Amino acid sequence: MKRTAFRPTALVLLPLLTGAAALFATAAPARAAELCGNVDPLVVGSYLVQNNPWNAPGDPKDQCVNTTGDGFEVTKAEGEQPTTGGPKGYPSIYNGCHYDKCSPGTSLPARIDSISSAPTTASFTYPAVGAYNAAYDIWLDPEPRKTGQHAVEIMVWANKVGSMQPIGAPAGTTTLAGHTWEVWQGTNGTSKVISYVAPSALTTVGFDVKEFIDDACVRGFGEPSWYLTSVQAGFEPWQGGAGLKIDSFASKVDVR
Repeated sequence: MKRTAFRPTALVLLPLLTGAAALFATAAPARAAELCGNVDPLVVGSYLVQNNPWNAPGDPKDQCVNTTGDGFEVTKAEGEQPTTGGPKGYPSIYNGCHYDKCSPGTSLPARIDSISSAPTTASFTYPAVGAYNAAYDIWLDPEPRKTGQHAVEIMVWANKVGSMQPIGAPAGTTTLAGHTWEVWQGTNGTSKVISYVAPSALTTVGFDVKEFIDDACVRGFGEPSWYLTSVQAGFEPWQGGAGLKIDSFASKVDVR
């Protein structure tokens, strides 16, 4: 099913996170730095920023990001991938552990049934041209692993520009965090993937990650005895992508 590009509109999904967001704003801002190619992530406040050009069509150094005090900006995004396949990469910022790189002071991995809440907020800036999405990547695994490909990937798409679709096939709609989402289900290699797609573009989001995890588990994408390993927010560019920016990001996991 071909879908038209979204028109960006600002929407905060959970006003109750306003107070929680204030609690997030305790880390000192990091000095701006550039990441190009396949390099280690950099600390930004309490999180890690990764360039992650995992599917670059040419030289991985054709993708670069600049870190900011509260997020990052894609400054270089050369090359193109067809929108019928995978994106060029996933430049992102995250709380938790990803391929043995853990953000400072993280409480992840954490067993799902021990998590009381996992509030997160993010604000995005979108360029006028290109083919890309803005999406959260939330990873689950049966073990508290800090490295390797994990068993379940939950994606929350805040925006898409272009004809690309999530992995798999449509599986109806659901209402979470006060909003209705298209649900897509499929597999990517050894990982199961469930995606929640906003019907119109969001520039600001705020939600409890636990709500999406619980829904995914009910649908067979994980178990309460499994572990949340990371909460990531970023972009998947297929064509272009320079100017994509996360202006702010916060993630907190409360464990009983």
